[in-house]
Order: sequence, then structure tokens, then C-alpha cells
Amino acid sequence: MSVMKDCGEHKGCECECERGKLSRKWRWALVVLLLHVPLVVAVVVWLALRPQKPLFYLRDLSVLCLNVTPPASAYLFTTMQATVAARNSNGRGGIYYDKVDVYAQYKDVAITVPTQLPVEYQGHYDQSVWSPFLQSMDHVQLPPYLAVALAQDETAGYVLIHIRVDGSVRWKVGTWISGPYHLQVNCPALLTVNEGHGSYGANTGGGDGYFRFQQAAPCSVDI
Repeated sequence: MSVMKDCGEHKGCECECERGKLSRKWRWALVVLLLHVPLVVAVVVWLALRPQKPLFYLRDLSVLCLNVTPPASAYLFTTMQATVAARNSNGRGGIYYDKVDVYAQYKDVAITVPTQLPVEYQGHYDQSVWSPFLQSMDHVQLPPYLAVALAQDETAGYVLIHIRVDGSVRWKVGTWISGPYHLQVNCPALLTVNEGHGSYGANTGGGDGYFRFQQAAPCSVDI
């Protein structure tokens, strides 16, 4: 025998339950919206202003010392001074250079230890120039093939060194400051080898040539 339930007296309770569920859904929706507001604002600001990458140039590279022992042991001793310029190409935003290192590479092998640049802020269209000294830590042991390649390049009269800039930057637009972005810069430096000026320069494998930087060159920038 089935029992008929009279739900009439429960209609008010059911309505209250439905209103409670709906209220909770709206509260959760509001919480989710508030959590995403900063992200949405950041995306809108970024898309509206589209900050541009800074422009980097290698102005000069002075090789004060570059000595390589014979290929059998292949130890390298070097001291260089690189002059690197960076320009903020944004008219509406600034750039914080939080932690940026500079070092030299030869054929994708680091030949100096990183030298950290001072923390700096670039305003709209500002330019910064750094001239860090780059040195090997006591000595850098090169693979024998690399020492041979360097000697061959010196004999040919041209050596290509890459000055690398690696670090962290942040964008500032109005009062909004972005999170950190990884900065990677590659500056090719073509050096010619001149004989007969050993009193000023460097030598590889006991030679008396020295290296002269050819001309200022733009760098590739990846963020």
C-alpha cells in the first residue's frame, strides 16, 4: 500500500533550500572572479600597451689578455672588457634589471665567469651603458679541439667571440609591475688578429698577436 506524501507544507522549506544553493553558487562565482581579476587586469594592460623588448648593442670588446697553453693541456687565461649598451624602447613602461650577468663564450663554451651588473631601472626610452671586466677564474680548461680551433682562427686572422647577457627583468607600467622574465642576450664580437703588437695584447699558444674589435653590432634579445 503506497503512502501519499503531502509536500505542501514543505514547499517553503524547499524554496529556502533552493535560494541557499543559489546564494552559495553566486558567492563561489564572486570568489573565483575576484581571484582572477589581477590576472585579467595584467593581461589587459599587457595586450593594450604591448611592452617591447629592450635593444642591446655591443659597443666595444677589449681583449687585455688571452693566453692558451698548447692543445695537449689546453688551459685558457683571459681578461676582457666589454662595453654593452641597452635601450628601453617603450614609451609607456619602464624596465627593472634585477639580476643580470655578463660572460664571454667561444664556440658555445664559456671562457669567463659571469660578472654581475648593478641593479638598475630604465625609464621610458632611457639607455644604460655597462663596461664590465670579464675574467677566467684562474684558468679555464678547454677541450683540445677547441684550443686547436682557436689557434686556427688566430692564424686565419679572425676570431668570433660571443658576449652573453643572462638575467631577470620586470616591466613597470604605471603602478603595475610584472613578475620576473628571463632575459637572454647574444652579442657577436668579430675580432681581427694583428701581428707585432704583443706589448698591448693577447696571445694564443705563445704567439704575439693581439685582437682588435671590428665595429659595434646589435645583439639578439630573447625574453
